Amino acid sequence: MKIEKRDWLFIALIVVVVGTFIAISGKEKTTPVPNNPIHNPVYQEAYKNAPGPDASIFKKAFFKPAKKDAEQLCEPCHQQYGVELPPNHPPKHRCLFCHKLVK
Repeated sequence: MKIEKRDWLFIALIVVVVGTFIAISGKEKTTPVPNNPIHNPVYQEAYKNAPGPDASIFKKAFFKPAKKDAEQLCEPCHQQYGVELPPNHPPKHRCLFCHKLVK
C-alpha cells in the first residue's frame, strides 16, 4: 500500500495538532495554596462537607470542595497580614480558580 500525498498531509496535520497541545501544556505556574496553619481555615471551609471514611466510593469520587465558601476567607486575611497581590492579578474573589488546594 502506497502512502499518497493527501495521507502525508493528514499525518502532518495530526503531528501539528499533537505538537501544539504538548507545547502549550506544561508545568502549572500558579502557586498552590500552602497547607500550613495560616491557610488551615481555608482547607477546613473547603472540605467541611467531605465524605467520611465510611462513605461510598461514588460519593468520594464525585466530591468537590466548597471553593466559593473558602474563597471568602482569602481577601480579608491577606489584607489583615498586609500580603499584597500583584498588580496584574485577576479578580480577588476567585482565588481558588487558579490557586489549587494541595491534597
